[in-house]
Amino acid sequence: MEANELLKKIRKIEIKTRGLSQNIFAGEYHSAFKGRGMIFSEVREYQPGDDIRDIDWNVTARQNKPYVKVYEEERELTVMLLVDVSGSRNFGACGEIKKERMAEIAATLAFSSIQNNDKVGVIFFSDKIEKFIPPKKGKKHILLIIREIINFEPESNGTNIDVALQFMTNAIKKRCSAFLISDFIDDHDYFKSMSIANRKHDLASIQVYDRRDAEMPNVGLIRVKDLETGSDRWLDTSSSSTRKAYAKAWYDRQQRLASVTTRSGVDLASVTTDEDFVKALLGLFRRRGSR
Repeated sequence: MEANELLKKIRKIEIKTRGLSQNIFAGEYHSAFKGRGMIFSEVREYQPGDDIRDIDWNVTARQNKPYVKVYEEERELTVMLLVDVSGSRNFGACGEIKKERMAEIAATLAFSSIQNNDKVGVIFFSDKIEKFIPPKKGKKHILLIIREIINFEPESNGTNIDVALQFMTNAIKKRCSAFLISDFIDDHDYFKSMSIANRKHDLASIQVYDRRDAEMPNVGLIRVKDLETGSDRWLDTSSSSTRKAYAKAWYDRQQRLASVTTRSGVDLASVTTDEDFVKALLGLFRRRGSR
């Protein structure tokens, strides 16, 4: 992508997603992803019902009356975005291509994070780890992330979610909030790695898919190409059995995804390339915030 075209695209995504994170997601994000520790805030006079273990004996001795330490939630978090950059992200028949929708979602999460003074990092993965951007703060860092999401060219076209989850579990030592953004077209078994990752961190999954992933239209004889393996074949879409087999393969994959995320305790939001992702993300935030 040429430099001027890339800058225009970055600016467009920045304007859209920053507005969303400021006007819609700010409060929801804060309540959904609370800090994991408590830090000292101030001291105040002891009141009946206060825990005597919180008494600050030094201040109490100086003031000749009991004072207690007051703590507040530590807000600073580390947020990790695990972004699928496999070949299938370049598909889009009913709306934007998946790659563009993934970029908008990742950017919205990133801007929401920095508004809460959180660090943000990214793991780009295909069937291997393509690139790791360590967590940092600041607008400059976020714009770097957005540029990479838009313009990154992977070495491989396959998908292996298991590899990405294992890498995050090993690379990020401190507990973080993580978002796995993918179309989840992956036949590998990632239940164990997802369970382990969610126990160590706080993981949520966001599926981005095209409606043509789920349903094949009746358009006669067509040539289709697998964007991950590069293989192509002719399909007779006028055949009801072909369309039913296609739909069943999608249904089975969705059932497997629902089962894996539920058993792992991981929240899942799904969004298509031709619908607004705001509703799906808000639903995800509110489910987490209500717990």
